[in-house]
Amino acid sequence: MKKIVILLSVTFLWMSCNSNAKRPLMGKTVYQQELNASFKDASISPLKKKDLRQFKGLDFFEIDSTFIVTSKLVRTENAPTFEMATTTDRKPLYKEYGKLHFTLQGKNQELTIYQSQDDLDDEKYKDYLFLPFTDDTSGEASYGGGRYMDVMTTDITAENTVILNFNNTYNPYCAYNDKYSCPLTPRKNHLDLEIKAGIKVYKK
Repeated sequence: MKKIVILLSVTFLWMSCNSNAKRPLMGKTVYQQELNASFKDASISPLKKKDLRQFKGLDFFEIDSTFIVTSKLVRTENAPTFEMATTTDRKPLYKEYGKLHFTLQGKNQELTIYQSQDDLDDEKYKDYLFLPFTDDTSGEASYGGGRYMDVMTTDITAENTVILNFNNTYNPYCAYNDKYSCPLTPRKNHLDLEIKAGIKVYKK
């Protein structure tokens, strides 16, 4: 799933430079525009062909700056490699990278962040960390299987803080097409509040 970020950037740049584009990019922020552009591109879109023909843009919650928080990272030392459960028999290798502690809506929160071991040897993706979560909107306003957020190791400060922007979340590809194999959000990464920010559930 991490590779979506690179694909988004390439697609967005191409569309921005294309003077023949007849329609403005869909979305209120650069992130939303990039995500919509990738879904509209048949060569990389996870949508089924019939859904792609009717695609008019993804649904997002309104941008809410209160869902941009500073978290404190406590790294997990000597974490073992484990096989993460997915929606199929695929078992990708991950390690627990650490725990993120932050305050949201006046409550102390904690999420576990992971590092893919399969991508460590890839120069393009070795700095990506994987943050899946569910919340009290999951299964209703947002996808029941949870949402994902990408965090870069290069975004972590010397004080071990990192900004989490819940407005910039995305759904696993399984939310759009059951041919994909997607990591399942661990139960411990449930937030006991409503994250009304970021991507909404996909409605055909």
